[in-house]
Amino acid sequence: MGNGYGNEEWVEGQVPLAHRVPDLGAMELLLAVARVGSLSAAARRLGITQPAASSRIRAMETRLGVALVDRSPRGSTLTAEGALVTDWARRVVEAAEAFDAGAQALRGRRDSRLRVAASMTIAEYLLPGWLIALRGQRPDTAVSLHAGNSAVVAERVLAHEADLGFVEGLSVPEGLDSVVIAQDRLVVAVAPGHPWARRTRGVEPAELAATPLILRERGSGTRQVLDAALAGCGGLAEPLLELASTTAVKAAAVSGAGPCVLSELAVGDEMAGRRLVSVPVLGAGLERELRAVWPAGARPAGPARDLLALTRR
Repeated sequence: MGNGYGNEEWVEGQVPLAHRVPDLGAMELLLAVARVGSLSAAARRLGITQPAASSRIRAMETRLGVALVDRSPRGSTLTAEGALVTDWARRVVEAAEAFDAGAQALRGRRDSRLRVAASMTIAEYLLPGWLIALRGQRPDTAVSLHAGNSAVVAERVLAHEADLGFVEGLSVPEGLDSVVIAQDRLVVAVAPGHPWARRTRGVEPAELAATPLILRERGSGTRQVLDAALAGCGGLAEPLLELASTTAVKAAAVSGAGPCVLSELAVGDEMAGRRLVSVPVLGAGLERELRAVWPAGARPAGPARDLLALTRR
């Protein structure tokens, strides 16, 4: 049906509401015209040009199929239809303001806390510096940290018990997205009195695999990388000790119990103080990537996004 403002025939139930109803910006402009009695003054109040304001009103009139504003050298006045539409628009804008206030409250609740899960190495040697920097940006955000092996971290993120996780294994479980935040390397370390400490050439992978070692538990990123690196040697010998904490592994190695395998991040102080000595491993790939992880398809937001940005600087 023709109406002088366009040839579209809108059929209820077939055309989406968004294509039938003017946009929020046009409604705000119409309300401003009603308040100040001038299209140019309404445009200035909303921070747009007068031609843009005129174009927006014309588009609104075309969409609704009625004239809304009478323009004259003395200013702009609403038509009878315009006054009625303005009353409806006011209710829509008020509802949008309530919607916006609610969304801000949700963002505020989200931004008031951050739940982080991290592997032991990252939690002990990298995360403290990142969290100090985050506190400078977001002093009102309360951060909780759960430290565990990489498998436990992945489980917590998948269960939505953590907003952001940090892992150090070779792969990322299905259901998680990830990004590399750092490179790391495993080192074999022994106490200065151990026979390997006097070797100039290091140890072969087969000898390392056959030697009972002080190791982290299965499920840790450190263990995953070592298992993969020595898979061609028939796998690892039964561990001398299998411990759930990096600190415990280091303490056992420093005491002279046997060789350990840990991140070079974890043994830096012990090596600098000669409490542990690094032993080269010939031809074994002990490098790994440290990753941030989060539920697939849900990019980190708020404090989690800011923490992720800090890890990549």
